[in-house]
Parts: sequence; C-alpha cells; structure tokens
Amino acid sequence: MPTKPKNQPINQWAEDDRPREKMMLKGKNALSNAELIALLIGSGNSDESAVQLAQRMLDRVDNNLIELSKMSIEELSRFRGMGKAKAISIIAAIELGKRRMAEKVIRQAKVTSSRDVYDLLLPELTDNYYEFFYVLLLDRANKVIRKLNISSGGVAGTVVDPKKIFKLALDHNASSIILAHNHPSNNLKPSDNDVKLTKKLQVAGKALDIPVLDHVIVGNDNYYSFADEGLL
Repeated sequence: MPTKPKNQPINQWAEDDRPREKMMLKGKNALSNAELIALLIGSGNSDESAVQLAQRMLDRVDNNLIELSKMSIEELSRFRGMGKAKAISIIAAIELGKRRMAEKVIRQAKVTSSRDVYDLLLPELTDNYYEFFYVLLLDRANKVIRKLNISSGGVAGTVVDPKKIFKLALDHNASSIILAHNHPSNNLKPSDNDVKLTKKLQVAGKALDIPVLDHVIVGNDNYYSFADEGLL
C-alpha cells in the first residue's frame, strides 16, 4: 500500500488510493486488511488516517485477523481515535463473517471426514479465550441433526456430563455422535482428561448403540482428530 503523508486526510489522497473509491474501481479483493477495517471505522484521529489507525491496530496483533477477532470492545476502544462505536463495528463485521461461514457449511452438513467437523464448528470454536465443548448429533446417513454446545469453561478446560450428552442424543434420535472442543492455547495435543473423557463416552456410546465416531480438537487454524490418529 503506498505511503501517505501522516496527517493527510483520505479525501486528499489520489482517488485510486481511497478505500471506498478503490473498492468501487477495483473490487473488494484489491483492498488490504487495513483498508477494509478503515471502511468500517470511517475516520482516524488528529495524527492518523483511518487506514493508518487500522494498520496500527493490525500491527498490535502481528497482522493476524484471528488475534484481532479475539479483542474485546474495551481493548479495541483503547486505540486513540476508536471509541466503542467503531469497536462494535469491527466486532460485528467479524461476527457476520463467522456466521456466513457457518451457514455455508450447514447447507452441506453431511459429515464424511474430520475436516467436515472442523469446518462445521470452526465459527463456534475459534477465536475464544475459553474452552467450549460441542456435540454433533448425526442420523444414519451421517447428516447433522443438531450441533449442540454442551458446556463452556476456563482457559484450562471445561466440565462435560456424559449423561447430558447421551440424553440429548436419545431425545433427537441420533444414530451416532461426534465430540469437539477447542484449545484456546492452540496446542492441539489431547490432554490426559481429553483421552479419559473420550474413552468414557466411547464405552457409553457402545452400550447405547450410539457410537462416538470422532473427537476433534479445534485450534485457530488446524485441528486434531482422535479417529484420524487411530484413538477411536
């Protein structure tokens, strides 16, 4: 992106370099992440244009949009020139992107691989500081009946009640289930508790003829599958 004089307002830039005009002339893919964020916040501060402010925010998270999406309204508001209204605009835009991703996957919600599980639950399980535990209820054709948030907890783990999981499976006439939870640390290696819980649920599933097909641990940009690793 061309360097502009620090105090020069966007409306004095060349038309091709202004985010709105640039999008209209060249399309959305021509804009940098900072320029897209600048469109959301609209203005910068007395020392920075909206684009420069947006780039400073991205610099704070090493230009990682996943890390940016984890920031709260209060954290975003601390940047000079932001405020809560602009922070809310950024968070709302990120949330819409996540929901769009979720809707696309739901329309194709037949599970044929661990990657399908990852794609289906990524909007719910990524960008979180805390652990969330989900269960996918499947019919005999491996189509998703429901995806359910079973529990949420702290940074180190969450409490899961096997009775609750299988009651929900029975209530929805599920033929099988898939377990999934996130690791906020992005370390995908299963903990001892993850392994013990998976085995416990696997035994219960066999007894009820509702097999546990997989347990997927979701990170920010990758995942771990118990089934793929031969642990189920």
